[in-house]
Amino acid sequence: METLANLESFVRSAETGSFSAAARLLALTPAAVSRNVAILERNIGVRLFQRSTRKLSLTEAGESFLANIGGNLEALQTAINAVTTDQGEPAGVLKVSLAPTFGIGHILPLLPAFLARYPLIRPEWHFENRAVDLIAEGYDAAIGGGFELTPGVISRTLAPAEVVAVASPAYLAQRTLPASPADLARHIGIVMRGSRTGRIRQWLMRDGAGNEVPASMNESIVLNDPAAMREAAVLGLGVTLLVLSDVQPNIQRGELVRLLPDWQADAGAISLYYPSRTLMPAKTRVFIDFVVAAFETKTA
Repeated sequence: METLANLESFVRSAETGSFSAAARLLALTPAAVSRNVAILERNIGVRLFQRSTRKLSLTEAGESFLANIGGNLEALQTAINAVTTDQGEPAGVLKVSLAPTFGIGHILPLLPAFLARYPLIRPEWHFENRAVDLIAEGYDAAIGGGFELTPGVISRTLAPAEVVAVASPAYLAQRTLPASPADLARHIGIVMRGSRTGRIRQWLMRDGAGNEVPASMNESIVLNDPAAMREAAVLGLGVTLLVLSDVQPNIQRGELVRLLPDWQADAGAISLYYPSRTLMPAKTRVFIDFVVAAFETKTA
């Protein structure tokens, strides 16, 4: 029996007239779509497309095959999307990549309620400081910032990523508070070296009036993980710049103090990323809806 992936690649390629256009619809690469169609042709022993550098057209056999399976494929997709287990409940392994600090602090606490509602879903969550390739690496979703929206990937904003300066009360006890971002150069800096670029992350801070000043940080302590930077600041080792949502609990507990309260840097947004698929598994759909609803409640 042919796989759904091979049949869907054939139908979408026939409908759009190109492997590339079909690939965008299916969140695959054009090479993967072409390969799926080639496997289908080999398995049934019939050439379905006439291929040229400029045009993709159905053979007579391909037109007949499309007419016979087109409607049936749509019905099969609808049936699979509606029912994922005998009980009709979302089920299966939910593979998600999460930025460690944000994921542990804000997404992991949602898990008990999520599993209580969807007990047949099995989380496989990876906490990692990198932008994964959702499609190539088989992730159902990812949460973080800085992802490139490659073809077939959709994003939903969860929260703004406002970068602020913080330090512990112990560190600040015998020091003068900075009056502007330029004054941060007088302090011990806890900075981050990006794993992808190999460079120290630089920030441009902005106040409510729109004034912009570079945050001049001494590279006294260099780390590669925001959670480690936060803990180093809590230990009184220096001043650091981190996303506000990652350090808000520490500020509320008095472990950290926000410096320069009128100044912040824009790091974009913390977003939920997922592949755009004609057939989205129910487990992924309910996870997206659950997380988005939770953050809409927080910001309401």
